[in-house]
Amino acid sequence: MITEPASSSGAPSAGAPGGRAAVELENVTKRYGDVTAIEDLDLRVEDGEFLTLLGPSGCGKTTTLRLIGGFEAPNRGEIRIGGEDVSSQPAYKRPVNTVFQQYALFPHLSVSRNIGYGLKHAGTGREETARRVDEMMHLMQIPDVGDRRPRELSGGQQQRVALARALVMNPKVLLLDEPLGSLDYKLRKDMQFELKRIHREVGVTFIYVTHDQEEAMTMSDRIVVMSNGHIEQDATPAEIFDRPRTAFVADFIGDTNIVHGVVTRIENGHVTVDLGPLGEIGGSTDDAIVSGDRVRVSIRPTDVRVETGPSGGAVVQDSVLVGGHIAMKITSGEETVVAHVGRGSSFEPGSDVRLHVESDRIRVFAADQPEVAAEQAAADQS
Repeated sequence: MITEPASSSGAPSAGAPGGRAAVELENVTKRYGDVTAIEDLDLRVEDGEFLTLLGPSGCGKTTTLRLIGGFEAPNRGEIRIGGEDVSSQPAYKRPVNTVFQQYALFPHLSVSRNIGYGLKHAGTGREETARRVDEMMHLMQIPDVGDRRPRELSGGQQQRVALARALVMNPKVLLLDEPLGSLDYKLRKDMQFELKRIHREVGVTFIYVTHDQEEAMTMSDRIVVMSNGHIEQDATPAEIFDRPRTAFVADFIGDTNIVHGVVTRIENGHVTVDLGPLGEIGGSTDDAIVSGDRVRVSIRPTDVRVETGPSGGAVVQDSVLVGGHIAMKITSGEETVVAHVGRGSSFEPGSDVRLHVESDRIRVFAADQPEVAAEQAAADQS
């Protein structure tokens, strides 16, 4: 494999304090009996930010959301909303609202009465309630369904009603617990753009929980990737995709190849790794590694270029059409690499090829880092 390095970029993490914090968690720990869901978690969410907690099942993201919402109490640590310590406050006293995957709309009430339910019980006047409900229905682009019952709505319309009911109360923070999970693929894609539009228009802080990388990358200002109750990386979507800090993040976010090798040279932050039959490759690292260390290297399939090569080297094992590109599985020695190439640019199985990588996104990780996401996901299902 031949590497043709581009200039590297190291954008700073977006997690550093900047404006006024909407939510802060400091040294928060939550245990369920002998099981520690999150431990010593520190998190700051800026006012008006769209932040996503992302990770596989059991990583602690939903527990974190429930702690912020007041549905759970921490064993240790402090939770602040708008600078006020709410650690011991019940959910109904906190300036937050939550939208769940199951929308929990009242089936016997009209859309208008569903949206205005919270306002009525808060003692808001009839005229003010009608005004705010109408405003929300226009924001959600459902102005003509006020008299319908939830059963008469599509899944996307029910989602918008649930959002309107939460936002009409003017919360400081809106918590969203996998709210798109029950929608079909096309509707889910449409709602990703709608959620981003709604967030932009209302300016409320959104904290969104999902295991879906695409949702997180599409909508978020910042993503917090979690694993085993702690934060693996806290950064912008672009930084997380281009410069994953750990092998776990590299493997969990998008498609990647994790291959193994030995460090041969380190110069000005650039690491050269011998991948055996695949040749040498260069990349960047945040780990404390030295020449001679065994390492893992992350290479995105979109960064691999394939051309005809000599026999005895890399060989195409399979070639599959995936929408607008071809995914080719290529082996060289004991390593397997997947390359994404344009339609019409693939090779038949059994073809001898040579691989080139042109990217500043090659990341090098110490071999003793925790297991990657695919292995954890398998453990979660066992």
